[in-house]
Amino acid sequence: MRDFRQVLHRLQAFQNKFEGLLASARRREAPDQAAPAGRPSRLRELTRFGANPGNLRMFAHAPEHLPPNAPLVIALHGCTQTADEYDQGTGWSVLADQLGFAVIYPQQQPTNNPKNCFSWFLPDDAVRGSGEALSIRQMVEHAIATLAVDRRKVFVTGLSAGGAMASVMLATYPEIFAGGAIIAGLPYGCAGNVQQAFEAMFTEQEHAAQVLGDRVRAASSHRGPWPKISVWHGTSDPIVKPVNSKEIVRQWIDVHGLSDKASYQQMIGNHTRCVWSDATGEALIEAFSISNMAHGVPLATTGSQCCGAAGAFFLDAGISSTHHIARFWHLHESLGEMPYAEEPAFTPLQIPTDGAALLTGNAAAGSPSSVEASFAENTQGEGWQTRYPVDPNAVIAAAFKAAGLAVPEDPKARPGKTPRVAPAPIIAAAFKIAGLE
Repeated sequence: MRDFRQVLHRLQAFQNKFEGLLASARRREAPDQAAPAGRPSRLRELTRFGANPGNLRMFAHAPEHLPPNAPLVIALHGCTQTADEYDQGTGWSVLADQLGFAVIYPQQQPTNNPKNCFSWFLPDDAVRGSGEALSIRQMVEHAIATLAVDRRKVFVTGLSAGGAMASVMLATYPEIFAGGAIIAGLPYGCAGNVQQAFEAMFTEQEHAAQVLGDRVRAASSHRGPWPKISVWHGTSDPIVKPVNSKEIVRQWIDVHGLSDKASYQQMIGNHTRCVWSDATGEALIEAFSISNMAHGVPLATTGSQCCGAAGAFFLDAGISSTHHIARFWHLHESLGEMPYAEEPAFTPLQIPTDGAALLTGNAAAGSPSSVEASFAENTQGEGWQTRYPVDPNAVIAAAFKAAGLAVPEDPKARPGKTPRVAPAPIIAAAFKIAGLE
């Protein structure tokens, strides 16, 4: 009986802490940044999208002239939020109009959770073919049928509980999603009840990469290819410990079969971006560590990437997660070109010829040795740095692939190894273009 009372006491303490942090964040951000009263919604509600076992609501936005076979984004709000609030804060529907894609917003109901959190931690709602996960899956299929979007270009993103629910969808229906973005969220399978959910949010928990990866592999019979993943987290988040972003990265590094050493690292202002690429140079996982940011979606409220509206859990960090995620997913290719951030400028990468790490900027030489090292906070002030232990063969191959050209492979390469680029045809072509023999 004593143990039971201790469990209840700990659970109540967690709940009080959680509610206090949510209330404090809303008081701190909302008064001077609240949205105008009576603001019209850009979303419309869709019904009869399926059996809806999770009892969710479905809202949508699509441009008036949606291109055929357009991408589809699923956007999942955080606790205490609604679909409309999440849309206004992140600006996804505005970007959808600019780039030509559709957005679906599942919305939780208070009858499921009094704080309007998605039930990412409940077994019946976080598995394939059941509960809230199945409801969202049915929304995806309904949108594909009614909006005529491309089922090969479906993506999911979310904040906090919505980010954790995005983890659920990526793990339980990986064949549906080309990519995902998890903002201030948690890895799949880290909790199976309310207390475990609070412990994952508030305490420093670390697991072996294979354990984390096995949770994803056990969630479905799918064995690849896997979605590409973008992870975002503030370094000063009091509601979901930043260690969770590292756990998400470990989980998907293991699923993708990548090294725990980042392919390269950049400083964008004070913020750190780490990227893990495959053998061809394609970025499969990226992780942003947003310096000194609390719990919320990083926004840029000025400049060419101005998007969304600052407020509670939508924080002006000088960087637009909405724009960056859209570019990482190549949504800008659906209609026109999306501008990069104006500040700070990106300096072109220098590619070493010996495969060694190259450092540009004001940081000490060396490359990250692990996920932990990749997330190490830069303490040398603003600016940018790139750490890029790169195989030039892979870079050249990726350039040929991006240009739609066949890679000239070296016939002398050893069987079973990564195909090597043959230099002779490239040199000969360069001479020919220059008018030289």
